[in-house]
Amino acid sequence: MAEMFGFEINRKGKELPELPSFVPNTDEDGVGVINSGGHFGQYVDIDGDTAKNEVDLIYKYRDVASHPECDAAVEDIINEAIVGDNKSAPIEIVMDEMEASDKIKKLMKEEFENIISLLKFNSYSHDIFRKWYIDGRLPYHIIIDNKNPKKGIQELRYIDPTKLRKIKEIEEETDPRTGARIIKKSEEYFLFQDTKMQGDDKGLKIHPDSIAYCTSGMLDPSRKRILSFLHKAIKPVNQLRMMEDSLVIYRISRAPERRIFYIDVGNLPKGKAEEYLKNIMGQYRNKLVYDAKTGDIKDDRKHMSMLEDFFLPRREGGRGTEISTLPGGENLGQIDDIIYFQKKLYKSLNVPANRLEQESGFNLGRSTEISRDEVKFKKFLDRLRKRFSDLFLQLLKTQLMLKGIITKEDWLKWKEDIYFDFIEDNYFSELKEAEITRERFEMVAQMDEYVGKYVSNEWIRKNILRQTDDEIAEIQKQIAAEKASGDIEDDDDLDI
Repeated sequence: MAEMFGFEINRKGKELPELPSFVPNTDEDGVGVINSGGHFGQYVDIDGDTAKNEVDLIYKYRDVASHPECDAAVEDIINEAIVGDNKSAPIEIVMDEMEASDKIKKLMKEEFENIISLLKFNSYSHDIFRKWYIDGRLPYHIIIDNKNPKKGIQELRYIDPTKLRKIKEIEEETDPRTGARIIKKSEEYFLFQDTKMQGDDKGLKIHPDSIAYCTSGMLDPSRKRILSFLHKAIKPVNQLRMMEDSLVIYRISRAPERRIFYIDVGNLPKGKAEEYLKNIMGQYRNKLVYDAKTGDIKDDRKHMSMLEDFFLPRREGGRGTEISTLPGGENLGQIDDIIYFQKKLYKSLNVPANRLEQESGFNLGRSTEISRDEVKFKKFLDRLRKRFSDLFLQLLKTQLMLKGIITKEDWLKWKEDIYFDFIEDNYFSELKEAEITRERFEMVAQMDEYVGKYVSNEWIRKNILRQTDDEIAEIQKQIAAEKASGDIEDDDDLDI
């Protein structure tokens, strides 16, 4: 296999040999599998969309996101998931459960802050999350100083996902005993094509260590294509667009009153009568045309109008030239079908349908008054954040291993104990925490007479207030300091 562009993190010791199998080991990132010396092709036909490859699918997602209702729902999701301003980071690393020295934890926290700075995440967190959410993937090129890799990551450059594809190239051999095709060797890399991905293996091969690649984790039924969170919204958006366009056309065509012109042509012969009628039509016809792409109304005499009046010839002996009026359509103000498809769009994106009514605010009552949809929405946001955190894990791993702070074995041991805490702005979360705290202290007040008789202060702290040993020690220290300073009265009842 040809040498690839980019750096490779050298591992100490020998890698474990790949055990023989007839199927490749694929990750949950839509990796395309090709035979050595072959090529890969792509075709996606899911839910009737016309996307023939992943590039077309990404463009489809971006087009769907541009729809006003869909954009409003996406903004709701992003604003709830990523909270912060330019001054403070919307995310922090948590290593409380990681069994490592304080020095290692301090270094890891510093390197995480460096990564946040390289991403410019404090300023562009909204845009970064939006790209990942809409496209379903977020690739970054990791740039280092090849002469001195221990300096760590020097720059992170965003890559348009329409130009990048992850590939697994395998070499097979035939088992002489069973005749099965056994994988002899496999190698993963990224294929970069500056033009539109053509579906072949021509392009720049990049080593996986040089790319940070965070995906949505959603795959098509074949488990070979990455899908965006917007995939379920393709059909509702198309339906909503069609209904809105047809509604506008219906309103324009049925709202106005139409006229019926009875033109007296006397005893003119047929040819002369038709010519006379056309001249009259040319004078009175309305030439308004509706453009479904822009929503504009044009005056175009080359097209038949939707507001066409009726011109009927009348021979001599009739009542002569006459103009009558047809009434306009009724019930033109009903948009129940439009509202239905708008709610269907919001449901496809897991956004509560009541958020569609922008003019209606929410009521900060008790948590029992929170709708089930809001609870589901909160859990959905938590899943999004956890999936998006994979980007920081990849970058942190690369940074720590480049600088020699940890080894690969250390990372495999500790990575499950590393969490990322996002700033919460969901009112349900705040309301829930406040109510839980209030309920706990009300229970403590009710159990005051039983302290020293049936239960102890420590039992109440651990089982009612849910305080850990470290929290109890820290609170006791704070109470003692406040008593010494005179901020609170020295009362033994405060020891609870």
